[in-house]
Amino acid sequence: MTMHRDYQGAKMGMWLFLFTEILLFGGLFVLYSVTFGRYPAEFHEASLLLDVTMGTTNTVVLITSSLFAALSVVGLQRGDRRLAQVFMGGTLILACCFLVIKYFEWSHKIHLGIYPGGETLIQWEPGKQAFFALYYVMTGLHGLHVIIGMGVFLWVWTRIAVGTCTPEHYVALENAGLYWHLVDLIWIYLFPLYYLIT
Repeated sequence: MTMHRDYQGAKMGMWLFLFTEILLFGGLFVLYSVTFGRYPAEFHEASLLLDVTMGTTNTVVLITSSLFAALSVVGLQRGDRRLAQVFMGGTLILACCFLVIKYFEWSHKIHLGIYPGGETLIQWEPGKQAFFALYYVMTGLHGLHVIIGMGVFLWVWTRIAVGTCTPEHYVALENAGLYWHLVDLIWIYLFPLYYLIT
């Protein structure tokens, strides 16, 4: 019995899903813009409290992981399952690095009381409070998407291992790569908005 595979439908479904993700973060970017318009000076002062080195490192890490995700698709398309898995492994390792860096960044701020409701933050101006509220919501939501993306790649990894994701039927890996590129793209917008305010 031959299984029917609707590749165009799978790709279209992924693009529609990515569109809903863009709407989600788009709404948050609009909220950021409106709030920044009210408190530009406070946002600038608050952004100076973020670690630009950590933010830059995470940007490089995510861009590199996105490259590895693309190379994994190319590897599978060329018939090299092992190479595809190696690059997927690189993507997963870099994703873990991103989350570890974010953990240290968040934990340092939380230790200082700089979090919504924290003893330090509640004494600051409303603009700074709004900055960090948006910072935790948007970077936290992005971090959740990183974790989901890692889960998707692990699932595709197992499909390659058992032979259901193959050079002829690679749409699962391709869709995982598309999702990861969106995660990368969102961070590319988050980084300058929070770390490079001038």
